[in-house]
Amino acid sequence: MDNQDSGSASTPRHRNRLLTPQEKYEIWLQLLRSETTMAEAASRAGVDPATVVKLRQVAKQGALDALAASRPGARRKGPDPELVAARAEVERLGEALKEMGVRLMLLEGKERWG
Repeated sequence: MDNQDSGSASTPRHRNRLLTPQEKYEIWLQLLRSETTMAEAASRAGVDPATVVKLRQVAKQGALDALAASRPGARRKGPDPELVAARAEVERLGEALKEMGVRLMLLEGKERWG
């Protein structure tokens, strides 16, 4: 009996090669510019064509997520106005809570607390 694996001689299989982020980006740009096909890119990179398909899907989803999170317009150099307003509200509520605690202590007296 020979020790050949069944199916290994019929189709060449690519090794599980890990692409660097730079290589993935270059492949994605080539596909985006229509400089190459998915099969050519996979062959050149030494990976399975399914890897290139997945790379394209991940790049598209990442771009959509980044665009959804971004806000149009120029960013201001100063602090975020919403953050400043939120911190002011926290400070105001903290002071109000302290004042209510003092009033409660004066009205009910210390003996009820302990």
